[in-house]
Amino acid sequence: MKNNIIKTLIFLLLVITSCKNQEKKKNNQSSENNITLFKLKGSPIYDGASLSIDKSSIKINQNGEVNFNFNVENYELGAQTANAKENGLANSGKGQHIHFILNNGPYSAHYDSNFDKTLDQGNNVILSFLSRSYHESLKNTEAFSLIQLNTKEQKEDSIDLSSPLMFYSRPKGTYEGDDTKKLLLDFYLINTGISPEGNKVRATINGEEFLLDDWTPYYIEGLPLGDVIIKLELLDSNGNLIKTPFNPVERKVILK
Repeated sequence: MKNNIIKTLIFLLLVITSCKNQEKKKNNQSSENNITLFKLKGSPIYDGASLSIDKSSIKINQNGEVNFNFNVENYELGAQTANAKENGLANSGKGQHIHFILNNGPYSAHYDSNFDKTLDQGNNVILSFLSRSYHESLKNTEAFSLIQLNTKEQKEDSIDLSSPLMFYSRPKGTYEGDDTKKLLLDFYLINTGISPEGNKVRATINGEEFLLDDWTPYYIEGLPLGDVIIKLELLDSNGNLIKTPFNPVERKVILK
């Protein structure tokens, strides 16, 4: 009788342990080199936040400089996001801001809704979105602006902004000290989504592949110091690279 009770308790313990492991696998992915990708949870939600710009009012100077004057509603630029100190991610002391991405290059951060930027020669695809102080994007449908501006009179090199697009956001630049322990991985999807049955994003980090099927922010742990190479690819449901501008994208960040 006693042996049966012990066996039952051991069985229940194994079942509970197995369930916990399965739940853990759903929320993170690990590589053989101890690089781990977790879903970031607990970020404040700003459902009513919006970002917009009147494209008709934009004027391009002869040197390619443009004044951007965005309309921001229900979101405070310059404020610290509520959980900024608790999540362990690199955080901007200047607070919440706008990520301005030109032709899917590294973003510039803007803490005021009015600023000047110099465009590249030719066609320019510009994604702007609201960002929390620790650089996580707001992904609600009103929190971004996507426009196309051309510094030349002829517009043959314009792209179709209705096509599926993916823009790289984080990580970016150089990280030092405690900021190297936990890096935000964040990207922005336009005209597409990702899901277990549909499109996906393949993130390759220092040669290790992670297949993502949920458009949510992630954080990376277990990275070695030095150069870190991150490649993002937007894939179709069959695992093929979607032929669309800015896909794939690869960046190098440095950990000191």
